[in-house]
Amino acid sequence: MILIQTVTQTTDCRLTAAVDTRVKPSLGKASAYSDRRICEKCGKFHEAVKDKVILDLKYEARTVPQRLTSQQEIDDWFEQATRGLNNFQQAVVRKSWATMEKLMSSCDRKNRIVGSIIHDFRVLPRLNSDRGTAILVAASIYDACHYYRLFQNTPFGDYCGIVTSYQPNHNQISREPANSDERYKYDTYTRFVLSPNQTTKQYETEIKRRFKDEPANCKLLIVVSKLLTGFDAPSCTYIYLDNKMKDHTLFQAICRTNRLDGDDKDYGYIVDYKELFGEVQNSIAVYNSDDLDLEGDSDDNNITIKDCVEEGKTKLDNAHEALRYLCEPVAQPKEIEQYLHYFCGDVNDPNSLTTTEPLRITFYQAVATFVRAYAAMARYLEDAYSDAESANIQQEVRFYTDTRSAIKQHSGEELDIKPYESDMRHLINTYIQADSQETLGNLSSLSLTEAIIETGIHDVIAQRLNRQGNLSQNAIAEAIINNVRRTIIRDQLTDPKFYEEMSTLLNDLIQQKRNDTKSYELFLNNAEALINRLGRQQSDANIPVDFLLHYTVKQKQ
Repeated sequence: MILIQTVTQTTDCRLTAAVDTRVKPSLGKASAYSDRRICEKCGKFHEAVKDKVILDLKYEARTVPQRLTSQQEIDDWFEQATRGLNNFQQAVVRKSWATMEKLMSSCDRKNRIVGSIIHDFRVLPRLNSDRGTAILVAASIYDACHYYRLFQNTPFGDYCGIVTSYQPNHNQISREPANSDERYKYDTYTRFVLSPNQTTKQYETEIKRRFKDEPANCKLLIVVSKLLTGFDAPSCTYIYLDNKMKDHTLFQAICRTNRLDGDDKDYGYIVDYKELFGEVQNSIAVYNSDDLDLEGDSDDNNITIKDCVEEGKTKLDNAHEALRYLCEPVAQPKEIEQYLHYFCGDVNDPNSLTTTEPLRITFYQAVATFVRAYAAMARYLEDAYSDAESANIQQEVRFYTDTRSAIKQHSGEELDIKPYESDMRHLINTYIQADSQETLGNLSSLSLTEAIIETGIHDVIAQRLNRQGNLSQNAIAEAIINNVRRTIIRDQLTDPKFYEEMSTLLNDLIQQKRNDTKSYELFLNNAEALINRLGRQQSDANIPVDFLLHYTVKQKQ
């Protein structure tokens, strides 16, 4: 457990600007508090806790190791499920489903987490007294629905609620394939969540009331995005994080647990399944360091700021130029017919599609990069380009998007993956099994405020933030090494020649996750050793760069 001293945030507290150096920070110290009385009384997080305005927080990292059960059965199942697809289409299915997000959504892993939460409610103080409640943050609406239905299979299910942005629509779902993810969400809400003739708004209003006023009858809320800011329930004591978050979203989420609620509530508790300790420390450090000037809107604050418009324009121009260069050999007048011939080959040649396959894949990637860069710059076009240039860019986005669709359709590489969702869910849920959860690290001796404020680590982190982009060559090299494996996987997924066996890719992802978790646990152990040395005020206890590399690598990713 790690003790965190912090304070509740509000939606108008612009924490993102302070952590993400791509956005100009604009945040006064007082605006870090949601209540004006707190603003007047306290200046920083640890001072608010000291004055007993809010509670300290404790942090615990947990992991659920996963493994494959039968590689041959996985390959056989995938081959059967995708029979009739060409190489490229099979690669599209692999790319969509062989991801860390899908890996972490396996049924067995969720069942382990469900069992752990139920165990906590049986044995932990406050939770086992019918006075404490908890929030489980899921990574997607599907995952939230899956968690909800898993809890319904237990006696604990009567005490669970779900709050997401999903709105069941019969007309929309009628066009979805049987057993698709969309149908699963629709069935969850209509069969398990909503009463007859009840709207989602009515349900959410009632479940939030019960969560606040009747903690013995509504112990757990499963949420996605909603209720993580501006929702105050003093009974809420635990938050379980199974979704990657950072900056103000993470900070406000964990602060749902720090409301005062009687003498039996000493702390708010964070249980982290996504290895977010570095993100939490970064946020705490930013708002407790005098080395970061975050006040006002002046241009002389000491965080290195990148002009997002200038950076976005550069990315868009580069993507545009790369796409035009790729398409330069297309014959005039460079309309759809000429593009089809160049990227698909001669229709009379039976090998033309195979020969031109690498060229098409490069084109698909280039168009995707161009469209993403355009989407990021769409609201700023008038600031970066003339009216004529903006109109030309918009026209080319439409043209290249339509051309890509035409090429995919002509080559047989257009694929709706929704019909394959149920098969792939079965594969993930059947052949990926999870072991018992494990607790990572042991930093229970000090509060986080003591660990990063009194030891001075927060100032070192702040100085590192001030020097964004000025990393040592060793730090850069290590960051590259840490990322090269996932980069290879990401690039190769778009090429049908790589990872022809689904089991190989899934096993690679599982091994990558295990390696990442080992690295994370080492980071926590190093942090503990460093904090202990600094806490004893050893003269040689300098803060090493390696300790801060974790933050830098995560931000670069």
